[in-house]
Amino acid sequence: MTDTTSASPDKAATLTWLRRISGDLATATLQRLEDSLPWYAEMPPARRSAVGLVAQAGITSFIQWFDDPTSTPWIAADIFAAAPRELLRSVSLQQTLQLIRVTVEVTEERVAGRGEHVREAILLYSRDVAFAAADVYARAAEARGLWDARLEALVVDSILTGEADEELPSRIAALGWHGHGEVCVIVGTTPPQFDIDLVRRTARKLAVDVLVGVQGSRLVLVVGRARLAGRPEEDIDDELSFTEIAQALEPSFGPGYVVLGPAVAALVDASQSARAALAGFAVARSWRSAPRPVEADDLLPERAIAGDPLAKQTLIERIYRPLQAHSTDLISTLWSYLDNGRSLEATARELFVHPNTVRYRLKRVSEVIGWDATGPREAFILQTALVLGSIGTAEPVRRRPMNRRPR
Repeated sequence: MTDTTSASPDKAATLTWLRRISGDLATATLQRLEDSLPWYAEMPPARRSAVGLVAQAGITSFIQWFDDPTSTPWIAADIFAAAPRELLRSVSLQQTLQLIRVTVEVTEERVAGRGEHVREAILLYSRDVAFAAADVYARAAEARGLWDARLEALVVDSILTGEADEELPSRIAALGWHGHGEVCVIVGTTPPQFDIDLVRRTARKLAVDVLVGVQGSRLVLVVGRARLAGRPEEDIDDELSFTEIAQALEPSFGPGYVVLGPAVAALVDASQSARAALAGFAVARSWRSAPRPVEADDLLPERAIAGDPLAKQTLIERIYRPLQAHSTDLISTLWSYLDNGRSLEATARELFVHPNTVRYRLKRVSEVIGWDATGPREAFILQTALVLGSIGTAEPVRRRPMNRRPR
Protein backbone atom coordinates (compact mmCIF):
# COMPACT_ATOMS: atom_id res chain seq x y z
CA MET A 1 0.00 0.00 0.00
CA THR A 2 1.33 3.44 -0.91
CA ASP A 3 1.85 5.74 2.08
CA THR A 4 -0.08 8.84 1.04
CA THR A 5 0.94 10.75 4.16
CA SER A 6 4.67 10.49 3.49
CA ALA A 7 4.10 11.46 -0.14
CA SER A 8 2.57 14.79 0.88
CA PRO A 9 5.07 17.68 0.63
CA ASP A 10 3.48 19.64 3.47
CA LYS A 11 3.34 16.77 5.96
CA ALA A 12 5.47 18.58 8.52
CA ALA A 13 3.25 21.65 8.38
CA THR A 14 0.16 19.48 8.72
CA LEU A 15 1.62 17.73 11.78
CA THR A 16 2.40 21.06 13.41
CA TRP A 17 -1.12 22.28 12.74
CA LEU A 18 -2.71 19.06 14.08
CA ARG A 19 -0.72 19.28 17.32
CA ARG A 20 -1.82 22.88 17.74
CA ILE A 21 -5.54 22.12 17.35
CA SER A 22 -5.56 18.78 19.24
CA GLY A 23 -6.99 20.43 22.34
CA ASP A 24 -9.79 22.08 20.35
CA LEU A 25 -10.52 18.75 18.63
CA ALA A 26 -10.87 16.99 22.00
CA THR A 27 -13.19 19.70 23.34
CA ALA A 28 -15.35 19.64 20.20
CA THR A 29 -15.50 15.84 20.29
CA LEU A 30 -16.73 15.77 23.89
CA GLN A 31 -19.38 18.37 23.10
CA ARG A 32 -20.54 16.36 20.08
CA LEU A 33 -20.69 13.21 22.20
CA GLU A 34 -22.94 14.94 24.72
CA ASP A 35 -25.20 16.35 22.00
CA SER A 36 -25.52 13.25 19.84
CA LEU A 37 -25.19 10.23 22.16
CA PRO A 38 -27.85 10.00 24.92
CA TRP A 39 -26.01 7.22 26.75
CA TYR A 40 -22.96 9.47 27.16
CA ALA A 41 -25.00 12.35 28.56
CA GLU A 42 -26.63 10.03 31.11
CA MET A 43 -23.33 8.67 32.38
CA PRO A 44 -22.00 9.48 35.85
CA PRO A 45 -19.27 12.15 35.80
CA ALA A 46 -16.46 9.67 36.51
CA ARG A 47 -17.35 7.49 33.53
CA ARG A 48 -17.85 10.47 31.26
CA SER A 49 -14.37 11.58 32.23
CA ALA A 50 -13.02 8.12 31.38
CA VAL A 51 -14.71 8.23 27.96
CA GLY A 52 -13.22 11.68 27.44
CA LEU A 53 -9.77 10.28 28.17
CA VAL A 54 -10.29 7.62 25.52
CA ALA A 55 -11.37 10.25 22.97
CA GLN A 56 -8.38 12.46 23.75
CA ALA A 57 -6.03 9.47 23.56
CA GLY A 58 -7.51 8.63 20.17
CA ILE A 59 -6.81 12.10 18.79
CA THR A 60 -3.24 12.12 20.19
CA SER A 61 -2.69 8.63 18.84
CA PHE A 62 -3.87 9.67 15.38
CA ILE A 63 -1.32 12.50 15.28
CA GLN A 64 1.44 10.05 16.23
CA TRP A 65 0.21 7.54 13.66
CA PHE A 66 0.05 10.25 11.00
CA ASP A 67 3.72 10.90 11.72
CA ASP A 68 4.60 7.14 11.67
CA PRO A 69 1.92 4.73 10.32
CA THR A 70 4.02 1.68 11.29
CA SER A 71 3.13 2.32 14.94
CA THR A 72 -0.52 1.30 14.39
CA PRO A 73 -0.66 -1.82 16.63
CA TRP A 74 0.94 -0.14 19.63
CA ILE A 75 -0.91 3.16 19.39
CA ALA A 76 -4.33 1.51 18.88
CA ALA A 77 -3.78 -0.57 22.02
CA ASP A 78 -2.65 2.50 23.98
CA ILE A 79 -5.96 4.25 23.30
CA PHE A 80 -7.96 1.72 25.34
CA ALA A 81 -5.22 1.29 27.94
CA ALA A 82 -6.14 4.78 29.14
CA ALA A 83 -9.63 3.58 30.12
CA PRO A 84 -10.24 1.97 33.53
CA ARG A 85 -11.32 -1.69 33.54
CA GLU A 86 -14.81 -0.75 34.81
CA LEU A 87 -15.46 1.11 31.56
CA LEU A 88 -15.61 -2.16 29.62
CA ARG A 89 -18.52 -3.25 31.80
CA SER A 90 -20.47 -0.01 31.35
CA VAL A 91 -19.76 0.78 27.67
CA SER A 92 -20.69 -1.78 25.05
CA LEU A 93 -18.82 -2.48 21.84
CA GLN A 94 -21.60 -0.76 19.88
CA GLN A 95 -21.24 2.36 22.02
CA THR A 96 -17.46 2.28 21.55
CA LEU A 97 -17.89 2.21 17.79
CA GLN A 98 -20.28 5.16 18.08
CA LEU A 99 -17.58 6.98 20.03
CA ILE A 100 -15.06 6.28 17.26
CA ARG A 101 -17.49 7.46 14.58
CA VAL A 102 -18.20 10.76 16.35
CA THR A 103 -14.48 11.40 16.90
CA VAL A 104 -13.75 10.72 13.23
CA GLU A 105 -16.61 12.97 12.10
CA VAL A 106 -15.37 15.89 14.21
CA THR A 107 -11.80 15.41 13.04
CA GLU A 108 -12.86 15.21 9.39
CA GLU A 109 -14.82 18.42 9.71
CA ARG A 110 -11.87 20.27 11.28
CA VAL A 111 -9.26 19.06 8.75
CA ALA A 112 -11.48 19.67 5.71
CA GLY A 113 -9.47 21.63 3.17
CA ARG A 114 -6.08 20.41 4.39
CA GLY A 115 -5.83 17.89 1.57
CA GLU A 116 -7.26 14.55 0.54
CA HIS A 117 -4.24 12.75 2.00
CA VAL A 118 -5.25 13.82 5.54
CA ARG A 119 -8.82 12.60 5.09
CA GLU A 120 -7.59 9.27 3.74
CA ALA A 121 -5.23 8.93 6.71
CA ILE A 122 -8.15 9.49 9.10
CA LEU A 123 -10.21 6.77 7.42
CA LEU A 124 -7.35 4.27 7.50
CA TYR A 125 -6.60 5.03 11.13
CA SER A 126 -10.25 4.81 12.20
CA ARG A 127 -10.45 1.36 10.61
CA ASP A 128 -7.45 0.17 12.63
CA VAL A 129 -8.90 1.62 15.82
CA ALA A 130 -12.22 -0.13 15.20
CA PHE A 131 -10.44 -3.45 14.82
CA ALA A 132 -8.44 -2.73 17.97
CA ALA A 133 -11.67 -2.01 19.87
CA ALA A 134 -13.19 -5.28 18.65
CA ASP A 135 -10.07 -7.12 19.83
CA VAL A 136 -10.27 -5.51 23.29
CA TYR A 137 -13.91 -6.48 23.73
CA ALA A 138 -13.31 -9.97 22.34
CA ARG A 139 -10.60 -10.57 24.91
CA ALA A 140 -12.83 -9.21 27.66
CA ALA A 141 -15.68 -11.46 26.51
CA GLU A 142 -13.39 -14.49 26.46
CA ALA A 143 -12.16 -13.76 29.97
CA ARG A 144 -15.74 -13.22 31.15
CA GLY A 145 -16.81 -16.47 29.48
CA LEU A 146 -14.10 -18.44 31.28
CA TRP A 147 -15.03 -16.80 34.57
CA ASP A 148 -18.73 -17.50 34.02
CA ALA A 149 -17.95 -21.14 33.25
CA ARG A 150 -15.99 -21.52 36.50
CA LEU A 151 -18.69 -19.71 38.46
CA GLU A 152 -21.43 -21.86 36.91
CA ALA A 153 -19.53 -25.04 37.77
CA LEU A 154 -19.14 -23.79 41.36
CA VAL A 155 -22.88 -23.03 41.66
CA VAL A 156 -23.91 -26.41 40.24
CA ASP A 157 -21.47 -28.19 42.56
CA SER A 158 -22.91 -26.27 45.54
CA ILE A 159 -26.40 -27.37 44.52
CA LEU A 160 -25.41 -31.02 44.16
CA THR A 161 -23.58 -31.16 47.47
CA GLY A 162 -26.18 -29.08 49.31
CA GLU A 163 -23.45 -26.79 50.66
CA ALA A 164 -25.23 -23.54 49.88
CA ASP A 165 -24.06 -20.42 51.69
CA GLU A 166 -25.06 -16.77 51.84
CA GLU A 167 -23.03 -16.07 48.67
CA LEU A 168 -25.07 -18.44 46.50
CA PRO A 169 -27.82 -15.90 45.59
CA SER A 170 -25.23 -13.33 44.48
CA ARG A 171 -23.39 -15.92 42.41
CA ILE A 172 -26.64 -16.96 40.79
CA ALA A 173 -27.46 -13.33 39.97
CA ALA A 174 -23.99 -12.86 38.46
CA LEU A 175 -24.76 -15.68 36.01
CA GLY A 176 -27.82 -13.80 34.74
CA TRP A 177 -30.44 -16.11 36.27
CA HIS A 178 -33.86 -14.52 35.65
CA GLY A 179 -36.07 -17.22 37.12
CA HIS A 180 -38.59 -16.35 39.81
CA GLY A 181 -40.48 -19.65 39.80
CA GLU A 182 -39.99 -23.35 40.42
CA VAL A 183 -36.73 -25.20 39.76
CA CYS A 184 -35.82 -28.82 39.11
CA VAL A 185 -32.64 -30.77 38.42
CA ILE A 186 -32.13 -33.18 35.51
CA VAL A 187 -29.34 -35.78 35.62
CA GLY A 188 -28.10 -37.93 32.77
CA THR A 189 -24.97 -38.95 30.90
CA THR A 190 -22.68 -36.58 29.00
CA PRO A 191 -22.76 -37.19 25.22
CA PRO A 192 -19.45 -37.78 23.39
CA GLN A 193 -19.85 -34.47 21.55
CA PHE A 194 -21.58 -32.17 24.01
CA ASP A 195 -22.94 -28.93 22.56
CA ILE A 196 -23.61 -26.56 25.46
CA ASP A 197 -24.80 -23.83 23.10
CA LEU A 198 -27.55 -26.15 21.82
CA VAL A 199 -28.73 -26.67 25.40
CA ARG A 200 -28.89 -22.93 26.03
CA ARG A 201 -30.71 -22.25 22.74
CA THR A 202 -33.26 -24.94 23.55
CA ALA A 203 -33.74 -23.48 27.03
CA ARG A 204 -34.35 -20.01 25.61
CA LYS A 205 -36.98 -21.38 23.24
CA LEU A 206 -38.68 -23.07 26.20
CA ALA A 207 -38.57 -19.79 28.20
CA VAL A 208 -36.53 -21.37 31.00
CA ASP A 209 -33.20 -20.63 32.64
CA VAL A 210 -30.57 -23.36 32.78
CA LEU A 211 -27.31 -23.98 34.61
CA VAL A 212 -25.08 -26.63 33.07
CA GLY A 213 -22.67 -28.85 34.99
CA VAL A 214 -20.46 -31.45 33.31
CA GLN A 215 -18.95 -33.83 35.85
CA GLY A 216 -17.06 -36.39 33.84
CA SER A 217 -19.58 -38.81 32.36
CA ARG A 218 -22.47 -37.18 34.22
CA LEU A 219 -24.39 -34.18 32.87
CA VAL A 220 -26.45 -32.08 35.29
CA LEU A 221 -28.95 -29.42 34.21
CA VAL A 222 -30.55 -27.09 36.75
CA VAL A 223 -33.71 -25.79 35.09
CA GLY A 224 -35.87 -22.94 36.31
CA ARG A 225 -38.89 -21.17 34.98
CA ALA A 226 -37.84 -17.77 33.64
CA ARG A 227 -40.86 -16.08 35.16
CA LEU A 228 -40.07 -12.39 35.04
CA ALA A 229 -41.57 -9.95 37.47
CA GLY A 230 -44.76 -8.38 36.19
CA ARG A 231 -45.59 -11.24 33.85
CA PRO A 232 -49.36 -11.56 33.26
CA GLU A 233 -51.02 -14.32 35.24
CA GLU A 234 -52.73 -15.73 32.15
CA ASP A 235 -49.31 -16.52 30.65
CA ILE A 236 -48.38 -18.60 33.69
CA ASP A 237 -51.15 -21.10 32.92
CA ASP A 238 -49.55 -21.79 29.54
CA GLU A 239 -46.17 -22.75 31.01
CA LEU A 240 -44.73 -26.12 30.11
CA SER A 241 -44.50 -28.74 32.81
CA PHE A 242 -41.05 -29.82 33.88
CA THR A 243 -41.72 -33.21 32.31
CA GLU A 244 -42.31 -31.52 28.96
CA ILE A 245 -39.21 -29.37 29.46
CA ALA A 246 -37.14 -32.47 30.24
CA GLN A 247 -38.46 -34.20 27.12
CA ALA A 248 -37.34 -31.23 25.01
CA LEU A 249 -33.87 -31.24 26.60
CA GLU A 250 -33.51 -35.04 26.49
CA PRO A 251 -31.66 -35.14 23.11
CA SER A 252 -28.82 -33.12 24.70
CA PHE A 253 -27.95 -36.06 26.98
CA GLY A 254 -25.88 -39.08 26.11
CA PRO A 255 -27.10 -42.70 26.01
CA GLY A 256 -28.61 -44.12 29.17
CA TYR A 257 -31.12 -42.91 31.68
CA VAL A 258 -32.26 -39.32 32.21
CA VAL A 259 -33.78 -38.62 35.63
CA LEU A 260 -35.91 -35.60 36.50
CA GLY A 261 -35.92 -34.47 40.13
CA PRO A 262 -39.04 -33.07 41.79
CA ALA A 263 -39.83 -29.36 41.46
CA VAL A 264 -38.84 -27.05 44.32
CA ALA A 265 -39.90 -23.49 45.05
CA ALA A 266 -36.65 -21.65 44.25
CA LEU A 267 -33.09 -22.13 43.05
CA VAL A 268 -31.70 -21.94 46.59
CA ASP A 269 -33.75 -25.09 47.34
CA ALA A 270 -32.51 -26.96 44.26
CA SER A 271 -30.32 -29.28 46.34
CA GLN A 272 -33.48 -31.17 47.37
CA SER A 273 -34.32 -31.85 43.73
CA ALA A 274 -30.68 -32.70 43.02
CA ARG A 275 -30.53 -35.33 45.79
CA ALA A 276 -33.62 -37.06 44.45
CA ALA A 277 -32.40 -36.93 40.84
CA LEU A 278 -28.95 -38.30 41.74
CA ALA A 279 -30.47 -41.08 43.83
CA GLY A 280 -32.83 -41.97 40.99
CA PHE A 281 -30.02 -41.92 38.44
CA ALA A 282 -28.03 -44.37 40.57
CA VAL A 283 -30.82 -46.99 40.56
CA ALA A 284 -32.60 -46.27 37.26
CA ARG A 285 -31.15 -49.38 35.62
CA SER A 286 -33.12 -51.56 38.06
CA TRP A 287 -36.39 -50.59 36.33
CA ARG A 288 -36.12 -52.32 32.98
CA SER A 289 -38.92 -50.39 31.29
CA ALA A 290 -38.12 -46.97 32.75
CA PRO A 291 -39.05 -44.17 30.34
CA ARG A 292 -36.58 -41.52 29.20
CA PRO A 293 -36.77 -39.14 30.93
CA VAL A 294 -38.06 -40.72 34.13
CA GLU A 295 -39.14 -38.82 37.21
CA ALA A 296 -37.16 -39.48 40.37
CA ASP A 297 -40.42 -40.01 42.29
CA ASP A 298 -41.31 -42.87 39.94
CA LEU A 299 -38.18 -44.62 41.24
CA LEU A 300 -39.11 -44.31 44.91
CA PRO A 301 -39.16 -48.08 45.67
CA GLU A 302 -35.78 -48.69 44.00
CA ARG A 303 -34.30 -45.70 45.81
CA ALA A 304 -35.73 -46.91 49.13
CA ILE A 305 -34.31 -50.41 48.63
CA ALA A 306 -30.92 -48.83 47.87
CA GLY A 307 -31.11 -47.03 51.21
CA ASP A 308 -32.18 -43.52 50.19
CA PRO A 309 -33.71 -42.04 53.37
CA LEU A 310 -35.53 -39.34 51.38
CA ALA A 311 -37.31 -42.00 49.30
CA LYS A 312 -38.26 -43.97 52.40
CA GLN A 313 -39.70 -40.90 54.08
CA THR A 314 -41.54 -39.87 50.92
CA LEU A 315 -43.20 -43.30 50.55
CA ILE A 316 -44.31 -43.29 54.18
CA GLU A 317 -45.55 -39.68 54.07
CA ARG A 318 -47.40 -40.00 50.76
CA ILE A 319 -48.84 -43.51 51.04
CA TYR A 320 -48.75 -45.20 54.40
CA ARG A 321 -49.69 -42.38 56.73
CA PRO A 322 -52.58 -40.99 54.63
CA LEU A 323 -54.09 -44.51 54.45
CA GLN A 324 -53.51 -45.06 58.14
CA ALA A 325 -55.13 -41.75 58.99
CA HIS A 326 -58.12 -42.48 56.76
CA SER A 327 -58.99 -46.03 57.74
CA THR A 328 -57.25 -49.20 58.90
CA ASP A 329 -59.60 -51.15 56.60
CA LEU A 330 -57.89 -49.57 53.59
CA ILE A 331 -54.43 -50.68 54.76
CA SER A 332 -55.58 -54.20 55.62
CA THR A 333 -57.40 -54.54 52.29
CA LEU A 334 -54.38 -53.25 50.35
CA TRP A 335 -52.04 -55.62 52.23
CA SER A 336 -54.29 -58.61 51.52
CA TYR A 337 -54.80 -57.64 47.87
CA LEU A 338 -51.06 -57.37 47.21
CA ASP A 339 -50.19 -60.53 49.19
CA ASN A 340 -52.76 -62.51 47.21
CA GLY A 341 -51.33 -61.61 43.85
CA ARG A 342 -53.86 -58.83 43.20
CA SER A 343 -56.74 -61.30 43.19
CA LEU A 344 -60.11 -59.83 44.16
CA GLU A 345 -61.63 -63.22 45.05
CA ALA A 346 -58.73 -64.33 47.24
CA THR A 347 -58.69 -60.99 49.01
CA ALA A 348 -62.46 -61.19 49.61
CA ARG A 349 -62.14 -64.68 51.07
CA GLU A 350 -59.36 -63.65 53.41
CA LEU A 351 -61.19 -60.56 54.65
CA PHE A 352 -64.64 -62.22 54.72
CA VAL A 353 -66.15 -59.53 52.52
CA HIS A 354 -67.74 -59.40 49.10
CA PRO A 355 -65.43 -58.80 46.06
CA ASN A 356 -67.33 -55.58 45.36
CA THR A 357 -66.30 -54.35 48.80
CA VAL A 358 -62.69 -55.02 47.88
CA ARG A 359 -63.19 -53.08 44.64
CA TYR A 360 -64.70 -50.16 46.52
CA ARG A 361 -61.86 -50.07 49.09
CA LEU A 362 -59.21 -50.21 46.34
CA LYS A 363 -60.95 -47.33 44.62
CA ARG A 364 -60.86 -45.37 47.87
CA VAL A 365 -57.15 -46.17 48.20
CA SER A 366 -56.59 -44.65 44.76
CA GLU A 367 -58.62 -41.57 45.67
CA VAL A 368 -56.74 -41.02 48.93
CA ILE A 369 -53.13 -41.44 47.73
CA GLY A 370 -53.35 -41.19 43.92
CA TRP A 371 -51.83 -44.61 43.17
CA ASP A 372 -53.81 -47.47 41.62
CA ALA A 373 -53.00 -50.85 43.16
CA THR A 374 -54.33 -52.78 40.16
CA GLY A 375 -51.29 -51.92 38.02
CA PRO A 376 -48.10 -53.97 38.44
CA ARG A 377 -45.71 -51.01 38.73
CA GLU A 378 -47.88 -49.07 41.18
CA ALA A 379 -48.55 -52.25 43.16
CA PHE A 380 -44.79 -52.57 43.67
CA ILE A 381 -44.62 -48.96 44.86
CA LEU A 382 -47.51 -49.45 47.28
CA GLN A 383 -46.16 -52.68 48.67
CA THR A 384 -42.79 -51.09 49.34
CA ALA A 385 -44.54 -48.23 51.14
CA LEU A 386 -46.53 -50.66 53.30
CA VAL A 387 -43.38 -52.54 54.28
CA LEU A 388 -41.56 -49.33 55.19
CA GLY A 389 -44.58 -47.98 57.05
CA SER A 390 -44.99 -51.19 59.05
CA ILE A 391 -41.33 -51.20 60.01
CA GLY A 392 -41.60 -47.64 61.28
CA THR A 393 -44.90 -48.18 63.14
CA ALA A 394 -44.84 -49.13 66.81
CA GLU A 395 -48.09 -51.12 66.56
CA PRO A 396 -48.29 -53.01 63.26
CA VAL A 397 -51.65 -53.58 61.65
CA ARG A 398 -53.21 -56.80 62.89
CA ARG A 399 -54.37 -59.06 60.09
CA ARG A 400 -56.81 -61.97 60.35
CA PRO A 401 -55.33 -65.47 60.44
CA MET A 402 -55.18 -67.24 57.09
CA ASN A 403 -56.71 -70.51 58.44
CA ARG A 404 -60.11 -68.99 59.35
CA ARG A 405 -63.02 -69.85 57.13
CA PRO A 406 -66.39 -68.12 56.88
CA ARG A 407 -69.19 -69.90 58.71
